[in-house]
Amino acid sequence: MTTTADRRIDIGGIAFNVRTEGAGETAPWLTFSNSHATELHLWDSQAAILGRDFRILRYDTRGHGATGASPGAWDMQCLAADVVAIWDALGIRESHVVGLSLGGTTGLELAAAHPGRVLSLAACDCRHTATPEFAAAWAPRIALARTRGMDALVGPTVERWFTASFRDRSPPELEKIRTMIRNTSVAGYIGCAEALKGIDTVERLGHIRFPVLAMGGAFDPPAPPALMADLAGRIADARHVVIADAAHMTNLEQPDVFNRELGAFLADVA
Repeated sequence: MTTTADRRIDIGGIAFNVRTEGAGETAPWLTFSNSHATELHLWDSQAAILGRDFRILRYDTRGHGATGASPGAWDMQCLAADVVAIWDALGIRESHVVGLSLGGTTGLELAAAHPGRVLSLAACDCRHTATPEFAAAWAPRIALARTRGMDALVGPTVERWFTASFRDRSPPELEKIRTMIRNTSVAGYIGCAEALKGIDTVERLGHIRFPVLAMGGAFDPPAPPALMADLAGRIADARHVVIADAAHMTNLEQPDVFNRELGAFLADVA
């Protein structure tokens, strides 16, 4: 096993917080991309398990966790380019990719724009298109972040992300997520919200020729099963999995099922 290494990588004047860990130098790379308003510790459980067989790369998305934010508008192309720049800085030629929500959509953009760098993709609880209704839903959230700060978004975000039964149990993961949301910078939240409003990989998904897992919760409001099925249906031989009794954060709400399905997928393609 390699030693876990935390480092700062400068990309265009922004210091990205990056962690590498896991198996030795001959193992394939596996990159995790976090959701909106979270950070690299979202993947603690998955990194611990999959680090036995992969070299793991985790990073804080632009404006999230310990990664800085830049002024101006961001889009999904920008967020995907950040990943490629991190890979280049670390000498990673190609990698398997796992992303959830914003991270899953970042993975789709990577798959569409940089197919030669992606070995496989697990796109979880994410979207491949932004409907007018989805795009419009961000305006009040952005206004709330600007006027009242991230603390005002903790409650409504947790309500969207988890089923009522999970929230009622109040497991430690729930407080972990509340802290991540609260600690997200306002600039990072707004910048990535603007990127999400412009999701558009629909017409490019048909060109993907490597293995894809499209996995999401049965009760996920922003990425319902029908949408994830449509995503999978646009990619040749993509695998579609619906996780029962889960909403948006499937890796936290149903970790055993999530880890089993992800592990089986990676065992087949790695």
